Amino acid sequence: MAKADVTQAEGDLHLERLTKQFGDFVAVHDLSLVVPQGSFFALLGPSGCGKTTTLRMVAGLEDPTAGTIRIGDTEITHQKPYRRPVNTVFQNYALFPHMTIYDNVAFGLKRRGVKDVNKQVNDALTLIQLSEVAQRKPAQLSGGQQQRVALARAIVNRPAVLLLDEPLGALDLKLRRQMQLELKRIQTEVGLTFIHVTHDQEEAMTMADSVAVMNNGIIEQLGPPTELYESPHTVFVANFLGQSNLFPATVQETDGEEIILEDPDGKFRMPKERVASGVNTSGGSNVLVGVRPEKITIGPRSEAAAAPIDGNYVDGVVESASFLGVSTQYQVRTEGGEQIDVFAQNLDVHGLLPHGSHVRLTWQPHHGFVLAPDQDIRASADVSAGVSG
Repeated sequence: MAKADVTQAEGDLHLERLTKQFGDFVAVHDLSLVVPQGSFFALLGPSGCGKTTTLRMVAGLEDPTAGTIRIGDTEITHQKPYRRPVNTVFQNYALFPHMTIYDNVAFGLKRRGVKDVNKQVNDALTLIQLSEVAQRKPAQLSGGQQQRVALARAIVNRPAVLLLDEPLGALDLKLRRQMQLELKRIQTEVGLTFIHVTHDQEEAMTMADSVAVMNNGIIEQLGPPTELYESPHTVFVANFLGQSNLFPATVQETDGEEIILEDPDGKFRMPKERVASGVNTSGGSNVLVGVRPEKITIGPRSEAAAAPIDGNYVDGVVESASFLGVSTQYQVRTEGGEQIDVFAQNLDVHGLLPHGSHVRLTWQPHHGFVLAPDQDIRASADVSAGVSG
């Protein structure tokens, strides 16, 4: 294949009303997004949500049923995979076992007809910090080293977009966390557009500038990791990114920039800015209230204790306590019947609260969030982080 055969394109990646059907099943539904040039972007979601199908359409391995794909002003919707300025790194690395590491990295350049590949290959090996193993075969390398070689082989071709399909899924936990930092370092140094498909929330939040959380073929929410975690728009996002306590409540009234809510455990406040878009906050409206377990403070309840003047609180009884090293996870049954999870940092292991302790849970109003009530409160809560897709 000659170098001229590869489409030259640069700019943001645009997916416009992209749809993919397999018979009656809609894998991706009317999806539109823009991935800024030079960014690290993650498609995150459980098995079957449509993220890998989206990646395959960008790579040219699946034809869209409808919609268009552009890089800058260049449309690539129906171009053959080998003509697209796109490379893919897969979970299984796909290295050539009979070739040296040097030759694996050089393969794409030579196939495009590049005559002098030495500098580009050596620069790529330096980038992944594996220059010293250039003459070894893939079988002589660890899994993490093989993954870095696969990355170098893709990067050396300087694609407009690099697609990463569950690239760390075959690595053990410790190595996976090391590679998360390595991938982000490499992306920052080379400045290419990375699109990372993963079911692992930690991977997405550690590396990506922006994350699109996918569910049933659509994007539930898109934004920086901190925004998705702190201000989820749906129950699915709240549960899939970390862990959330969610319980129904009723809006009683509005007090300036806050709303006052009530449930069987009493009344509490929430800033209006913590209410998801489109949620009805008029008096008498039903809503879902959420608060992350690590945002809650737990302590022994004194019958004489006054209610905190600057925070929300509920009283309850400890049903279980699990020591996790850096923290203890408590399950508390409130007086109103809700079960609330609390993650308490272990500053003093002698202060752990035993089963049956009467406790008070407090949190700051701005640490909670309010969602629409017509959602399954368990949505995505039981999705295993170990399931690929």
